[in-house]
Amino acid sequence: MKNKKGAMEFSFGWIFAIIAGIFILSLAIYGVIKFINIERESQDAQTAKDIGVLMNPLESSFESIKRTMITTPSETRIYTNCSNKTFFGTQTIRVSYGEWSAGGTNVYFQNKYVFSENPVEGRSFYLFSRPFELPFKVGDLIYLTSTRDKYCFKDAPDAIEEEIEALRGLEESESENLFLENSIDGCPEGSINVCFNSVSGCKIKVFTNYKYVEKNGKRMYYQDDSLMYAAIFSNKEDYECQIDRLMKRTEQLAQIYEDKSKFILKKTGCNSGLSVSLIQLANDARAVVNSDSIGLIYSLSDDINRQNDYSECNLW
Repeated sequence: MKNKKGAMEFSFGWIFAIIAGIFILSLAIYGVIKFINIERESQDAQTAKDIGVLMNPLESSFESIKRTMITTPSETRIYTNCSNKTFFGTQTIRVSYGEWSAGGTNVYFQNKYVFSENPVEGRSFYLFSRPFELPFKVGDLIYLTSTRDKYCFKDAPDAIEEEIEALRGLEESESENLFLENSIDGCPEGSINVCFNSVSGCKIKVFTNYKYVEKNGKRMYYQDDSLMYAAIFSNKEDYECQIDRLMKRTEQLAQIYEDKSKFILKKTGCNSGLSVSLIQLANDARAVVNSDSIGLIYSLSDDINRQNDYSECNLW
């Protein structure tokens, strides 16, 4: 009887050891996975920050258009999102490698305006920018595309064709992703067709007479080329969000320039004559709720710009 009891105690001892071992091993595996995930999220966040830093040379430039290329160590997805919940809103960038994770760390920027598909995927990416002026410089619009996505511009106006050619000339690479239908290279197979004033056979349609881009059955209205490119490379949700952010920035800058106008008048006696118009510009910017109504602000912007050019005391 005693031997049976000892045998039973011995069996329980082994069972306890096995269970304890499994528990410890599970904790170890969990810890390793947690560590790997933390390291991966840290790497993703750092890459997102690096992409933000690489955008800096595209900003604050007197050049009308700039372009650069970035390459990542492995297959990458870049997620860009716009939020207008705070006053000036935020631009977020999130990066994911390899087997795509649902998580990842968002990196926030308050002074960037990025337009792209969401996500954009590949190993090499092009970034190019254009200044957004209304009439003073409000910010730089940055367009992010993968070298995998080949955009073919068909029947584009001469000015757009010249700009596309200039962009192609900025980066001599076999990974080129902007093409013109009537150029020597033509359009590669499987390209994303961007057609001007066309009604069929194109994924993206630009109607220059009515000033809107139609994409995925949705319309995004624009007034200048900087917003036209934004609509081509973006989606409607982010596009409208960025319009809201840009209008809020325009409103604040108009108020700052109006204060500057009064300051110059008080200190030098030079009257720019723009004070009333700038107040109106701030009010009009505040009234823009989406791209449908953005055209209302451009006529006033043109008038202000002409008046500033001929003023004895230029404000910008």
